[in-house]
Amino acid sequence: MKQIELGRTGIMVSDWCLGTMTYSRQTPQEDAHRQIDMSLDAGINFLDTAEMYPVNPILKETVGDSERCIAAWIKASGRRDDVVIATKAAGDMAMARGGEGYGPDNILDILDGNLDRLGTDYIDLYQLHWPMRGSYMFRQNWTFDPSGQDRAQVMDHMAGVLEKLKEAQAAGKIRAFGLSNESAWGTTKWIDIAEQIGAPRVASVQNEYSLLCRLYDTDMAEVSHNEDVVCFSFSPLAAGLLTGKYANGAVPEGSRMSIGATLGGRNQPRAHEAVAAYQAVADKHGLDLAHMAMAFQRARPFKVSAIFGATTSGQLEHLLRGKDLELSAAVLEDIDQTHRAHPMPY
Repeated sequence: MKQIELGRTGIMVSDWCLGTMTYSRQTPQEDAHRQIDMSLDAGINFLDTAEMYPVNPILKETVGDSERCIAAWIKASGRRDDVVIATKAAGDMAMARGGEGYGPDNILDILDGNLDRLGTDYIDLYQLHWPMRGSYMFRQNWTFDPSGQDRAQVMDHMAGVLEKLKEAQAAGKIRAFGLSNESAWGTTKWIDIAEQIGAPRVASVQNEYSLLCRLYDTDMAEVSHNEDVVCFSFSPLAAGLLTGKYANGAVPEGSRMSIGATLGGRNQPRAHEAVAAYQAVADKHGLDLAHMAMAFQRARPFKVSAIFGATTSGQLEHLLRGKDLELSAAVLEDIDQTHRAHPMPY
């Protein structure tokens, strides 16, 4: 498994990351722990979780249970130092802390909550789940309107949060800092302020990125290259669309679509047309569609660690068979032509 540096931190992570957002809900704890062991055996040393997980659906009574599931694995295995753990502080969401969001006044308390649920005294990568000023992610790009933002307030908010995270890093509670669902402008502002005050510099941005969602390819790609920010991509399999399991109208029992029919806005006719086109590319070159979709991530001209999830260890076993796949120039050319024919299908 390829290893990359997490920003400029010196922390080395695998270019695949095990996502845990189904842990303790769709994925029972025993199977979740099996998945972590399987991933470590395959060379994956990176786990991603969040305060608000598990999802499908997000419930007030289950917020934080995925972190607790990982804590149970750490306690049972004693392998805390073998994994790089990334988690997040939720934004203004009613199910987490009554929707109060995060800011300078409470970010350290939120962090202590993450640490307590994870059963560890440090977090390798601490992320802000989405900007408090709003975000164009999750299909909001179609109607995004930043005109209500107050630049001075945004700058003050960033500086205040970073001052607190500087304290947390000095205390050994976090090793690195990352963003999620963030823009190019926002990322560079966080970086500029961090450098001015000596706070943790942005090491990664966790944004959606897949064959079907390539907003990252322009401005954010430039930020990644010039500022040494890793694209920590979520939904590289487009919530299961790029496994092919929803082809021809199929909705497997227990699948994400069987629980949430819209797949977070991804279940669109044009998306299924695009998946069929990528399936044809995979078939042409004798590849598994999911393996091709994951391998595409490491073929990008910027650093990527792709966060994939598996509801079951059986699904994980299948995905791991493609962990070392490198795509040929011919495959990448066909992918490029398919992307041009099916841009942003949701």
